[in-house]
Parts: sequence; structure tokens; C-alpha cells
Amino acid sequence: MTRLEFWQGNTACAEGALAAGCNFFGGYPITPSTEVAEHMAAKLPKKGGVFIQMEDEIAGIASIIGASWTGARSMTATSGPGFSLMMENIGFAAMTETPCVVVNVQRGGPSTGQPTMSAQGDMMQVRFGSHGDYAVIALCPATVQEMFELTVKAFNLADKYRTPVFVMADETIGHMREKILVPDSVEKTGRKPFISGTPPFRVTDPDLIPGFPAFGTGQHVHVTGLTHDERGYPAATNPKLHMALVQRLVDKIENARDDMADYDVVNPDAEQVFIAYGAPVRTVMQVMHDKKDNNVGFLRIRTVWPFPEKALAKFKNAKRFLVPEMNLGQIAREIQRHVKVPVVSIAKLGGELHTPADLVTALEEKA
Repeated sequence: MTRLEFWQGNTACAEGALAAGCNFFGGYPITPSTEVAEHMAAKLPKKGGVFIQMEDEIAGIASIIGASWTGARSMTATSGPGFSLMMENIGFAAMTETPCVVVNVQRGGPSTGQPTMSAQGDMMQVRFGSHGDYAVIALCPATVQEMFELTVKAFNLADKYRTPVFVMADETIGHMREKILVPDSVEKTGRKPFISGTPPFRVTDPDLIPGFPAFGTGQHVHVTGLTHDERGYPAATNPKLHMALVQRLVDKIENARDDMADYDVVNPDAEQVFIAYGAPVRTVMQVMHDKKDNNVGFLRIRTVWPFPEKALAKFKNAKRFLVPEMNLGQIAREIQRHVKVPVVSIAKLGGELHTPADLVTALEEKA
């Protein structure tokens, strides 16, 4: 059964977290994500969970990492400047294989930038922002419905793959209000059980994911951001062990990229193809509705990282890919790596969404 609601995107995000079983939120309010924290502050304690406002975003990400190791489903929400402050601990979460969810409702930057305006300028930061080599999972909602659904999905992916997962929304989706169908219950994927008595980071399955030994359950667990062996003990000067560990952290995500891929293909025989994620999806959908041209295709992406490059091959007749983004072409550059035809970046800065006219102009320009 479902019920009909009229929610703001940030409210839908918080409600998705609650439906997914989030029982710890630690964060610091920042425009345009503050409503996520406000809603969690009001609702989470009533459900037996813990909400805590930390002194800054560094403490916010640290708190959800610690909460996760007690077995909690934990989450924080932020925007660009706060996201920058979280980068060191995001690397720590990747190295320690800590499942948690980070929501970034993006705004214009760099620096303080445009606190109340929309952007998608953090898409490369989420992939490469922390130092070293690691892989990430990043989801991009384009509707209020997807703010709910992809937040639920983020918790399930975090637990399944023992990794931080990112919901990369934008101010447009975070602050808009739409009708949404809310299910009575959602599917929840738990963490892989830990085999008692084994080393806490030992991997025995082909998925390369160790079981999760939560603190307080009688297991001996050592957690460090240093290169570590399967017991969790530091082994930072061992080149072979470091290479094997980092390669496994990357492979457990990259090997499952096809399972994580989430996209829609419209008009696969088209010669000109839009590719979009987040708020620009809405403008592309309007253009597709207005033109009704089978020679114009559309690849709508929800899971941006790992990037679903196999989806590009669905458009076998494509002569151009057109990529509207609220940045200077961050994902357009990623697409260029995987195709042999021109990729046209339709960049938009300033906080405003592309208009249909912007996209039609790009569509009608000669290559």
C-alpha cells in the first residue's frame, strides 16, 4: 500500500532515511540541505533514534562513522563547503569500510558561492575528493520521488558493500515540492554477517566484502585508517599488502558496477542523444515531450558513480551526445572517455536551471 504526500525534496530525503531504518543522524546545518537535518531532528528521536547537531561538518562525518561501527544505520547531510570539510573522513570511511550515507544538496561554488542557488559542481569532488585511490557510489535524484527512493537505496548499498554512499542532489530538487507516493514499507538490505572468531577484515567470498563485526558484540575489532592487515592491525610499510588492500577496496565497487547501474534509455536508435542527471533531467524531459522526435534520444542517469559506460553503447547510431549540467562539464568529460563521437557540454552556471530553449538551441546547432 502507498499513500500520497506533497513533500519538499529535502523532507522526502529525510523520510526515505527514516523508512530505511536510519537511527543516527549527526551533522551541521547548511543551506540548502538544512531541512534534512531539521526533519530528522523532529522525527528521529520519536522513533528511538539519535539526532545530534555537531560543532561542524568534520565532527558530523566523524560521528556517523563511529555510530556505524556500533551497528547503526547512520547519515549526515550537507552542501558544498561542508562536503569539502568531510573529505578526509570520507577517505577514512572508505579505508575502514564503514557503511554510512552522506547527502550533498549542491549549491553554487567555489567557496561560499551561492548558498541559496542550485548547482552540480561537486560531481568530480565526490569521485576524487579524498586522497588516494578508492571507488565511490553516488546517486543523483531528479524528482522528489527519487529523493525518497534513492535515499533508501543509498542505505542498502552502503550496508551491502560496506562503503560510504552519496546522494548527490541539488538545490532545485532539494527545495521543490511535488506529489510523492510513499510506500508503507521499503526493502532493506542488511550487512553481511560476521563469522565469530575470524579476523574482522578477512574476505572469503568473491564479492570481496568482509562481514561486519559491530562494536559491543563481543568481537575483537581494531579500526584504523592506516594500511592494515585482515586483523585490522597497521601494516603501512608493507607494499604488497597495501596494493592488495586498496585494489580490493576499488574492485568490490567496480566489479559490481553493472549491478548498481540505474538509468533509462529513450529512443535508442536516435542520432542525437541527451545525457542528464539530477535537475537538468526535467528540462530534457520537457524537450522530449515537446519535440516528439524519434531521432532525439535520452539517457537518464541515476547512479552516476560508478559511471555506467555500458549504457552509452545502447545508442548505436549516436552521432552526438549532448550533456546539460549545472557545472562546466564535469560528467561530459567522463563521457568523452568512453565514446568516439562528439560530446557537447551544455554548461550552466549562476544557479538557474537550463531552459528548454537552451537545449533546443544546442540540439539544432550543427556539429
